[in-house]
Amino acid sequence: MARALSLDLRERVIAAMAAGASCGQAAERFGIAKASAIRWHAGFRAEGGIAAEPMGGDRLSHRTEAHVATILQA
Repeated sequence: MARALSLDLRERVIAAMAAGASCGQAAERFGIAKASAIRWHAGFRAEGGIAAEPMGGDRLSHRTEAHVATILQA
């Protein structure tokens, strides 16, 4: 699994865009995907923060929990 990119890099990309660079220019300058720059900028505008979301974790137990009564009856 890939790691989240550093907060420092995210801050520098956002700062470059605040200084007038487009998302594509900032992405090329810092060697990241254009989609990442767009996502970070949109998140910064919407929430004011650019920290990475937690990665990994359990994504399936809610499906089992929804049917716990049926499972226990069987």
